[in-house]
Amino acid sequence: MTEIAHYIDGARIASASGRSQPVFNPATGEAENTVALASAEEVNAAVASAKAAWPAWSKTPALRRARVLDRFKTILWDRADDLARAISAEHGKTHDDALGEVTRGLEVVEFAIGAPTHLKGDFSENVGSGVDSYNIRQSLGVVAGITPFNFPAMVPMWMFPVALACGNTFILKPSERDPSASLLIAEWLTEAGLPDGVFNVVQGDKLAVDTLLEHPDVKAISFVGSTPIARYIHATGTAAGKRVQALGGAKNHAVIMPDADLDMAVNALMGAAYGSAGERCMAISVAVPVTDAVADALIAKLVPKIEALKIGPAADAESEMGPIVTQAAMERIKGYVDSAEAEGAKIVVDGRDFKQQKQGYENGFYVGGSLIDDVTTDMKVWKEEIFGPVLSVVRRNSYQEAVDLIGECEFANGTAIFTRDGDTARNFAQDIEVGMVGVNVPIPVPMAFHSFGGWKASIFGDHAMHGMEGIRFYTRIKTTTQRWPTGLRTDAEFTMPTLG
Repeated sequence: MTEIAHYIDGARIASASGRSQPVFNPATGEAENTVALASAEEVNAAVASAKAAWPAWSKTPALRRARVLDRFKTILWDRADDLARAISAEHGKTHDDALGEVTRGLEVVEFAIGAPTHLKGDFSENVGSGVDSYNIRQSLGVVAGITPFNFPAMVPMWMFPVALACGNTFILKPSERDPSASLLIAEWLTEAGLPDGVFNVVQGDKLAVDTLLEHPDVKAISFVGSTPIARYIHATGTAAGKRVQALGGAKNHAVIMPDADLDMAVNALMGAAYGSAGERCMAISVAVPVTDAVADALIAKLVPKIEALKIGPAADAESEMGPIVTQAAMERIKGYVDSAEAEGAKIVVDGRDFKQQKQGYENGFYVGGSLIDDVTTDMKVWKEEIFGPVLSVVRRNSYQEAVDLIGECEFANGTAIFTRDGDTARNFAQDIEVGMVGVNVPIPVPMAFHSFGGWKASIFGDHAMHGMEGIRFYTRIKTTTQRWPTGLRTDAEFTMPTLG
């Protein structure tokens, strides 16, 4: 098996740590490669490379930095299928879903290409007699991103394009479950003209994470993952004097009002709950129908669609849902359905016993879609993030009861409401205490020129990701107040000025 290693100072670097772990193809259940687990010395080497590259990169005009990202964008666009195949091989999501991930990442690259505009400062003339004042945004230095398995291309691209556009150098620590996408990205950045050392990849586990968190030359950490780890990342990083944005878990609710277009809501829930096998932080995992009549009608329409889900490998173009990323994750998801049944919920559609029949994929990490009714707020299946293809139904009798239910949840990442009534939708969007809201939109992930981030236990730190929040996170402001004495004037110049 090939060992997937690091990318430091513009080249793939074989690991010398002597530590590694298998990388599985979840569609077959077989280990096809191994991934290196970096030593502290290897992480330090990546930081040293990034630190050495930062002075020149930070002083490179923003326009030139943007041009490198523009070339990378073209490469990414032309080779999206290659990156999608690498994602599917190690994560398991369908090819179309992987392509969608690449596209959402590419949108952030497109946003970051506007760096010359995003980094413009403010100027005030004559704040005093002959005195002007202006501010600029400057890069932080070496920054790092620690990213999850569920989006091995998109989530890194929420981070590094903005960081690089702002003049920082970047170290990526991808998930050890699906690490190959990170090396393709690194090589394509180099091909686009990014100087050596500006973008580095260290594969690894907690040792690599802790080394980055504690390293004095790493100025900022971006993280996406579970809430317990997000808390740890934020506490440890800030204690070490770093700027930290740590996005945690989610329990996203969709409220279905009596006046909703029920067919629209059902189709939206199917994609939002079972797309990518539910392994999305923005997946809708709780449906909240208002009144029993709406709940019964909703379930009646959902059941045949869930039972008809085409579950299979990415190699099958007809697959609508792929496998779970690991066997342990598959068993954990089944355990949540077990607990719901034991606590008195009704298992309407049971995905625990799904068996893959396609030849060569019988041992893959597959689980079917599950639908659970009569879920209450004291059940584990409601309290905790499942991160799998399980949709819970929590019935409520009124709009206010639905809003109160969402307010009880410790997470506040995303939510949605399905209604035809503008007044209800407007009140929901204004009053709900959740970071990202959809109105007849099931997965309200903001476009790249807005920013992504939840509230409460779904985020730790002051800044959301990408958009102008990302620009602010990866820069610090400097204000200069100046007065000039009368000086000599130069002679006229008649050539076209070129500043880029």
